Amino acid sequence: MNRIAIIGTGLIGTSIGLALKRAKLQDVEIVGHDREPEHAAKAKKLGAVDRTEWNLIRTVERAGLIILAVPVGAIREIFEVVAPHLPEGAIVTDTASTKAQVLRWAEELLPESVHFVGGHPMAGKETPGPDAADAELFKDAVYCLVPSVRASERAVDTVVNLVGLLGAEPYFVDATEHDSFVAAVSHLPIVISSALVAATTRSPAWREMARVAATGYRDLTRLASGDPVMNRDIMLTNRESIIRWVDIFIEELKRYRALIAEGGPSLGEEFKQTHEARERWLRSPRTVGVEPGPRVPGMGESMMSFLFGERLARASQEALRPPKPDENGKKSR
Repeated sequence: MNRIAIIGTGLIGTSIGLALKRAKLQDVEIVGHDREPEHAAKAKKLGAVDRTEWNLIRTVERAGLIILAVPVGAIREIFEVVAPHLPEGAIVTDTASTKAQVLRWAEELLPESVHFVGGHPMAGKETPGPDAADAELFKDAVYCLVPSVRASERAVDTVVNLVGLLGAEPYFVDATEHDSFVAAVSHLPIVISSALVAATTRSPAWREMARVAATGYRDLTRLASGDPVMNRDIMLTNRESIIRWVDIFIEELKRYRALIAEGGPSLGEEFKQTHEARERWLRSPRTVGVEPGPRVPGMGESMMSFLFGERLARASQEALRPPKPDENGKKSR
């Protein structure tokens, strides 16, 4: 029996488990662990894991693949605890939204016989916890992959195939570039959302103001409902990039303030340009201004068969196969 260990059975970890169970992997046991026993119990009840294990060390014993789906601030401590107990040749991956710091921890703490492949699924919900988990959470999402320098081709292939089973698209990116990119498009929005909530709810007029707050306010403040611990850890492990983008945003706010105060035609032109820029992004969200990362060669079934048997290899290969156009020209698998 091959073993996959999922450490952290919140939204992401439980969703990964649900997606893997839906793939009906043969001779694979999925073990779940969470520091919150009720989260682990819920993941088991949902069918995301075969069993739960309260002891972190026992969770990783005999596991060929270990997935860390925990706030980034918890990763270093987990590495320190499990490192001496990881099986030789084990593959470790994570789902944290900052990568450079995590790779430094992996290099420092994990044994040379263990292969670390950093990961970050560009998917989620503002509601944390296993109750919000969904096997479809990663469908068609970009899944960033940042292999460590010690990661073998077999390890990278395994994680690529895992991403395929989740229904996501692997995207290879440098750790520093990743952190800069997500600081702008993922982490800055958290700051903006939270700052708007702070500015409005701390106003003496908030009680009256709240009566007229509708969809626009709800949409823009959605990210403020995210896990506070996770958001704090994101900011602290990607501090420089986030501060740089906060400074850029502040300058944009100053520019908009000046345009509003000026009251001329430039303000309308500015809104027109940003409207058009967003429409272009919506039409082609993954291709505007960025090239897809290279696929790692050699994603043969034998790689996955080595760890998890032929069923996982075949299923992952099918998930990664490009869609074929049908007789009407539509793409289908």
